[in-house]
Amino acid sequence: MNTYEQKISLLSEMIEFAKVDGELHEREMEFLSLVARELSIDKPVFIDLFRQQSDIRVIKSEAQRIHQFYRLALLMHVDGKLHQNEHIAIRQLGINMGLSPAAMNRVLDLMKTSPTGMVEPELVVAAFKEQQN
Repeated sequence: MNTYEQKISLLSEMIEFAKVDGELHEREMEFLSLVARELSIDKPVFIDLFRQQSDIRVIKSEAQRIHQFYRLALLMHVDGKLHQNEHIAIRQLGINMGLSPAAMNRVLDLMKTSPTGMVEPELVVAAFKEQQN
């Protein structure tokens, strides 16, 4: 992640995605808070992101777009409920990021069958590389 503005944009996108099912679950909030800490976003700035609309910036690096997609997928699973609006939104966000729909479906299927809802990073990357061949 290169700039502070990019970090804010990524976190804003995640916050908007977390609210797509009409509620912000406590586990989603904890996950978002963890991501904010990892991105070195101060708590007051993090809290303020819930009150404002920010411009979502296009992520240029494919590896970073895949990483962001996986973060969104983790966020989708963190509350233990898979809402239909989340499925629609994550697919649309992935398409907007220029990611392969088949690869996204593969990752989401792997997550659905995983007991923890998590997938090894190598498998996520492999799912997207498969679609490039």
